[in-house]
Amino acid sequence: MESSWLETRWARPFYLAFVFCLALVLLQAIKLYLRRQRLLRDLRCFPAPPTHWLYGHQKFLQGDEMEKLEELVEKYPCAFPRWVGPFQAFFYIYDPEYAKTFLSRTDPKSQFPNRFLSPCIGQGLLNLDGPKWFQHRRLLTPGFHLNVLKPYVEVMIHSVNTMLDKWKKMLITQHITVEVFEHINLMTLDILLKCAFTQETNCQINGTNDPYVKAMFELSKIIFYRMYSFLHHHDIIFNFSPEGHRFQELRQVLHQYTEKIVQNRKKSLQDERKQDNTQKRKYQDFLDIVLSAQAENGDIFSDTDLLSEVNTFILAGHDTTAGGISWLLYCLALNPEHQQRCREEIRGILEDGSSIIWDHLGEMSYTTMCIKEALRLIPPIPSISRELSKPITFPDGHSLPAGLMNVVLSIWGLHHNSAIWENPKVFDPLRFSLENSDQRHSHAFLPFSAGPRDCIGQQFAMIQLKVAVALILLHFEVTPDPTRPPILSPQIVLKSKNGIHLCLKKIP
Repeated sequence: MESSWLETRWARPFYLAFVFCLALVLLQAIKLYLRRQRLLRDLRCFPAPPTHWLYGHQKFLQGDEMEKLEELVEKYPCAFPRWVGPFQAFFYIYDPEYAKTFLSRTDPKSQFPNRFLSPCIGQGLLNLDGPKWFQHRRLLTPGFHLNVLKPYVEVMIHSVNTMLDKWKKMLITQHITVEVFEHINLMTLDILLKCAFTQETNCQINGTNDPYVKAMFELSKIIFYRMYSFLHHHDIIFNFSPEGHRFQELRQVLHQYTEKIVQNRKKSLQDERKQDNTQKRKYQDFLDIVLSAQAENGDIFSDTDLLSEVNTFILAGHDTTAGGISWLLYCLALNPEHQQRCREEIRGILEDGSSIIWDHLGEMSYTTMCIKEALRLIPPIPSISRELSKPITFPDGHSLPAGLMNVVLSIWGLHHNSAIWENPKVFDPLRFSLENSDQRHSHAFLPFSAGPRDCIGQQFAMIQLKVAVALILLHFEVTPDPTRPPILSPQIVLKSKNGIHLCLKKIP
């Protein structure tokens, strides 16, 4: 009798809990099954490589992912679905007409990887959506006007020369092998800190000894680690991990640094106004521009917005430009005839050996073609993705519903699409001659994206690329290191797993 009483008392709640959990599991399984069936139905008109029922295409794309992607672009015209497990798919597109339709809309950016960046940079142009994004874009666009960018050329020249002086000091013999990305990354950061804050950090000399610079580089590594560690996608698990604790410390360093500079600049401007002694600086930095935007639009542009845009400008700007310059040098190292032609063009423009000025940049026609061809061959941003806010219909009549999957524009796939580019693996700057460019689809070349959400800083980036390559080629001949070819690593920015090693030979 007592045993029966215990059974009744303890077993019944246990059975009820078991049945409840089983029902929840069953409900979730049904939801996942229905999601898969819906995905299969919506994607049935788009052929794809064979998938594993559990892994999807993960195993197929292991190894050299970019080379496998090129094979798929060749095999499946316009687009293909990429399955990540049994219940999630990303829709990859790489056709100019598909890209034009996709980029003409204002769909929100994908949460992955932006949600890992947001705690670091806040809500700036990179990850904002909707009316607030439009407001910020409108307020900040004047800051990238050519008249504002012109004085930055002198800043860029100074920072590039600092890097070149370092390289010259490293030369024991006539030539040396250097991992250039590390040096160029510090150089572009140096430029951005000067253009953002008029701040002299000596980061190229001190390296990562500066707390702000150290925090920035370490944060980038933690964000990359988190992106590819599925367990750490969950905020609670990440926040309690050693990496999460370190992330919070570094984030604090970053934000305190930016806040201090902003507050000091505000105080300085107030003091100058009180004394009627406004000092005219050599150039307007990015902080001047966002403070001016805030003064005129304080109701829609708060201090938090201001800090987010400044952090976005620095963190999103230096890595991408460093990648662009590094890959450009690598392409020129592999193609010495084009490197020499660029050098001769730059020498011809600077006949008397004078320094580069703004007007010279427009005369570098062949160098500009080489820059564009390098951005085509190795785009620093290999893809962009959006979440469909409403159904999309492509020019061939195929369509996708809203809210079910992310659409990924593979810039790498588009730039290596043999239907658009003849011999896409060959470095051929003449693709970007005026005649050839006029004959090409407007959305065949998209290193800076296109449409309403194109890169606001693309002119700024192109100026850096021209100044950097011109000065480097005037002082050094670059050749590849055959023992250490770069291994592509498709992160947010396309990098090399083992660095970009080049042999530098000083030009007498």
